Amino acid sequence: MGVVPLDEARRRAEGDNLDLLLISNTTTPPVCKIVDFGQYKYQQQKKDKLAKKNVKGQVVKEVKLSPRISDHDYLVRLNRGIKFLGKGYKVKLTVYFKGRLMTRQELGVAVLDRFIKEIAEHGTKMGDTLRGHRSIYTMINPK
Repeated sequence: MGVVPLDEARRRAEGDNLDLLLISNTTTPPVCKIVDFGQYKYQQQKKDKLAKKNVKGQVVKEVKLSPRISDHDYLVRLNRGIKFLGKGYKVKLTVYFKGRLMTRQELGVAVLDRFIKEIAEHGTKMGDTLRGHRSIYTMINPK
């Protein structure tokens, strides 16, 4: 409609049984729109819902190891970790201890350090290595 005085804009909106919606008050002159406010609100909710649906949250994938893991199983988990990091996921690397292995935690730390060194070109270690009840774990961020 172009630049219209405020009174005339209100009259046009009331004549069509619509509402005068302020779009931007920082410009000179302020920008307004004549709309059905209920329909406008409904369209905004649909846009917000669609935008929320398309937002991808941070995904954390877990790779579980054992202190006495065989070489083949280790390579499978290493490749899986590289694949996860390549997709942009964070990886939680966990070493579980069963039974008497709790007394040999240095074996688990060695496996964890080896894994981190071999995956260094795909991701970086985030924070410190934490100890749980029967596990040691750390997080790896993709590069």
